[in-house]
Amino acid sequence: MCGIVGTVGVDNGVPYLVQGLKRLEYRGYDSAGVAVVDLHGDLRQVRRLGKVAELEAATHDCALYGTLGIGHTRWATHGAPSERNAHPHVVDGVAVVHNGIIENHETLRQQLSEQGAMFTSETDTEVIPQLIAALLRQGKGGEEAFQAAVETLEGAYAIVAILPGENRLFIARKGSPLMIGLGREEAWIASDALPIVPYSRDVIYLENGDWGWVSGGAVALFNGGQAVERQAVHSRLDDAAADKGPYRHYMLKEIFEQGEVAARLLEERLRPGNRISDHGMALPSQVKAILFLACGTSYHAGMVATYLVGEWLGIPATCEVASEFLYRPGVIADGTLVVPISQSGETADTLAAVRRAPTMGSNIHVVAVCNVPESSLTRLAEGVIYTDAGPEIGVASTKAFTTQILALATLLLAIKQRTTDLDPALIEDLQTLPRKLGQALEQAEIIAAHARDYRDCTSALFLGRGRYFPIALEGALKLKEISYIHAEGYAAGEMKHGPIALIDEKMPVVVLLPDGPLLEKALSNVEEVKARGGRVIAVSDVPERVPQNLVEWTISVPRGGVVGSPILHVIPLQLLAYYVAIEKGTDVDQPRNLAKSVTVE
Repeated sequence: MCGIVGTVGVDNGVPYLVQGLKRLEYRGYDSAGVAVVDLHGDLRQVRRLGKVAELEAATHDCALYGTLGIGHTRWATHGAPSERNAHPHVVDGVAVVHNGIIENHETLRQQLSEQGAMFTSETDTEVIPQLIAALLRQGKGGEEAFQAAVETLEGAYAIVAILPGENRLFIARKGSPLMIGLGREEAWIASDALPIVPYSRDVIYLENGDWGWVSGGAVALFNGGQAVERQAVHSRLDDAAADKGPYRHYMLKEIFEQGEVAARLLEERLRPGNRISDHGMALPSQVKAILFLACGTSYHAGMVATYLVGEWLGIPATCEVASEFLYRPGVIADGTLVVPISQSGETADTLAAVRRAPTMGSNIHVVAVCNVPESSLTRLAEGVIYTDAGPEIGVASTKAFTTQILALATLLLAIKQRTTDLDPALIEDLQTLPRKLGQALEQAEIIAAHARDYRDCTSALFLGRGRYFPIALEGALKLKEISYIHAEGYAAGEMKHGPIALIDEKMPVVVLLPDGPLLEKALSNVEEVKARGGRVIAVSDVPERVPQNLVEWTISVPRGGVVGSPILHVIPLQLLAYYVAIEKGTDVDQPRNLAKSVTVE
C-alpha cells in the first residue's frame, strides 16, 4: 500500500520522484504528490487526485525543480481520496510523506488543536508535520524535533520529512519498509527497491525503530538514542524485469512468464540423483508439524502444500490466515516448522504473525517462502526459499502463486529426502512442468474468445476437490479482483450445503475436473449444476471424459503429477479472469481499492 520516494543531492530530483512514483503504481493508490525545495530555498508542493500521469503533467506545467524532494502515492485509509488528503502534507515548511497508520492520531490531533493547530485534511498523517512544526516552534532543533515527534507516534510507519532550512531528508521506520540508495554525492529513498535500482544497487534497509537523516554525501541512523550502522546490500533486483515488453498489461506478461520462472526456480533446486537442494532453508533437525501462515493468494498456495504434507510426510499440517492467527488464543505444538509465505515479504499481518509464532511454543523454527530477497520477512526468518519470480507488478498475483507452490514442494521434498529416497516420478513431474506450462498457455486465444460470454455476469462459482479446492479459491479470487464480478470458490462437496441455492441459468460455474479418484464425484457435481440450469465451464486434463452435453465448453490442460497438475489447472483460471476483465474494461493491473503489498493491518 502506498509508495514513498525521496531524493537529495541530485541536480534535479523531480524526474526521479515522478518516475519513482510510476514504478510504485503497482502497489495501489488513489492520489499522488511531490514536494521539493527549489533553488531559492522555497518549499513547493504539487498534489493530484488520480494517476501519477496527472501529477507529472502538473509538475511540467509549473516547471517544478528542486534538488531536495519527496513524493508519495496514497491508498486511502483515513479520509476519502481527495487532493487535500493526498501526501505530502505541509505545515509551516515541514513536509511529510508517510506509509502506515498512526494509531494515536486522534489523541494527537486533539492535543495539537488545543494548542492552535489548524488541520486541513482528514488523514492520520497530518499529525506528523503538525507535531514536528509545534516542536520546532518550541525552539527544538531539526534532529531533536524529528526524534521527539517519532517517539510520540504509535502504530506502523515509514516517514520521510523535509524540515525548514535543512538540506537533508529525515527518515524513520517502524513496521513499514523504507530503504536508502547510496550514490557518491546523492541519495535516493523509497519504500520499495524498484525506484532506486536504476540509480543505485547499494541499498541500506532500515530496521524497526530506526530514524535518522540523509544528505547528499552522508547517512546518520539511530535506534532510540543510540547511533547504529546498517550495512549496504547489493540489490539483486532485475530492473529490466519491470518492463511490460510487448504485452498489453503486466498481468498478462506475468501469466506468460510462468514457464520461465518455474524453470529458474527448479534449476536452482533440482540436483542429480533425484535430490533437492536445501540451500538456504536452514531446516531444523526434526520437524514434527508444519504451520503455513499467509494471506490472499499466498494462503491458497499454503493450502495446496497442506495436502502435500499429508501425502509425503505424514505429519500434521495446517494453513492459517495470518491476520486471524495473529489474534487467536492457543499454542503451537513443540517442534513445529512455521512457514510464512509472502510475495513481497512486507505483508503486515504475516510479519506480525511470524513475530508472534515463536512465543507460542518451544523449539519453533521459521523458514519463509518469499519473492523479494531484501524484504522484511527474509530478514526475520531463520531460513528462506526464494521463489525468484522477478518483480510482479500486476496487483493480481499469478507467477508468484506458481512459484510459491513449487518452492513449498521443494521444501517438503527436502524434508522427505532425509528419511527416504524420492520417487523419480515426483522429480519428473517437476522437470517437465515448465514445458507443460507453455502448453497450457496455448489455450489463451480460445479463452479470450469465450470471455465475452461472461462479461455481463454478476456472480460466478468455482468448484474443486482435494488439492484443487485451493485452486478453485484462487480462480474465484482472480476473477473478483480484476473484473469486479462476485465470485466464490468452494470445495465441490460443499456445494449442496448452500451455494447450490444460487445456481441458475445466468451463473457460470467453473468446475475443476482433473484425472484421479475424485473425478467421478466431481462429475456428479457437474450433473447437479446442469440440472439447475447452471452454465458449466470445465477445466480438465482428461477432456475426453467430460460429457460435452453437460458443459458449455471444456478448457484442456496437460496432464501433470501431484505438484504440477494443480498449477496447470490454475493457468486457465488466470487467463479467464484476465480476458473477462478486458471485456469489461476494468483496470487490470491496478484494480480499484486494492494494493499489491498490504503493509498495514
